[in-house]
Amino acid sequence: MSTAYPHVVSSVAVSLDGRIDDATPARLVLSGPEDLDRVDDVRAGVDAILVGAGTVRADDPRLLVRSAARRDARVARGLPETPLRVVLSRGGPLDPAARVFTGPPTLVLTTGAAPDVPAAVETVSDLPAALALLHERGVRRLLVEGGAAVHTAFLAAGLVDELHLAVAPLLVGSGPPFVHPAAFPADRWRLAGVDTVGDVAVLRLLRGPA
Repeated sequence: MSTAYPHVVSSVAVSLDGRIDDATPARLVLSGPEDLDRVDDVRAGVDAILVGAGTVRADDPRLLVRSAARRDARVARGLPETPLRVVLSRGGPLDPAARVFTGPPTLVLTTGAAPDVPAAVETVSDLPAALALLHERGVRRLLVEGGAAVHTAFLAAGLVDELHLAVAPLLVGSGPPFVHPAAFPADRWRLAGVDTVGDVAVLRLLRGPA
């Protein structure tokens, strides 16, 4: 019997040259308000939102559904206001005061030492084990929001079913890329749609042939 995993949606905003940030200390904002609202709508439609520990340290995200109307719609369907927040860690320290550990529940999945944080912590052996555990907990749709190391790991393992690539109309030059060098599956992705959202082009790609 095969192990059941959630449907994994990987979402990322990139520059025309594939960068997710620049080389300055300040965070580069690639998406405009319209695209941020689109991402909020995607968040409202999933069961869990996952980021890596590096993203928590660098950006201190809350990982919440921002729209009150979308939160209310989730509650009307018998769901919590915000999807389960998941932090993927390799065992390094995390700040207990990080915003992801306030408010709704957060689950930390670690392949190393358990961090001392106010959240549920589970030790997993690898990404497939992490996905299997999330499926056991009722997660059927998982949104992966980064960062680059996490996107690389999921894509290299062939665990992403759907990729949302928001391409901003600027060139960055020096900065971290969307993915790091890795041995990725050779399969071509299938373009399922392209939308213009503000000044951003959003490509929705599905894994595998039609």
